[in-house]
Amino acid sequence: MNIQKRMSEIIHSEAAAIQNIKVNDDFERAVNLMLNCEGKIITTGIGKAGYIANKFAATMASTGTPAFFVHPAEAGHGDMGMISEQDIIIAFSTSGKSIEVLEMLENASHLGVTHIIGITSHIDSPLRDYSKIVLDMGEDIVEACPLKLAPSASIAVMLAISDALALTLMELKGITSHDYGMRHHKGYLGSITRKQHKYDNE
Repeated sequence: MNIQKRMSEIIHSEAAAIQNIKVNDDFERAVNLMLNCEGKIITTGIGKAGYIANKFAATMASTGTPAFFVHPAEAGHGDMGMISEQDIIIAFSTSGKSIEVLEMLENASHLGVTHIIGITSHIDSPLRDYSKIVLDMGEDIVEACPLKLAPSASIAVMLAISDALALTLMELKGITSHDYGMRHHKGYLGSITRKQHKYDNE
């Protein structure tokens, strides 16, 4: 095997999957729904999709939108109590058939949650039936995995969509470097925002 060639093919495969995302009116509707959210934004997903959902919540929290991740399995053991009617749930599932995610959304509907955004690929995804807005990942994503099984290209697509939502929302809210620094005051990024804020005050 030509290792460098194979690695390059994988990278290009994931990049191509991202390029095939079709941003349409549903993406704009999703951002506006999030912008006008009167409660909290809750993300969920299981497996690799859950890691992306968790990262999405962390990105939003640091860029001015209160958000947190609820594990769909833990939701059935009391964490549903974190959710209220005013909240928005954003659910990640390539197949849209993950039992734990669907059960969580079913229970959320019993709590009066009506604002659910589904991020999925499969056209026959049950997640679509639970979602007020569906953000299509694309129907023909080919995983970069040699077995065409391990989530890879699909996860890159999820990450790109979540960043597009979070960063567009950040801009619409007019979040400044000072605002960012108030939420991320440690580490290298915190040091940059502290210097920027000091400069702004001079």
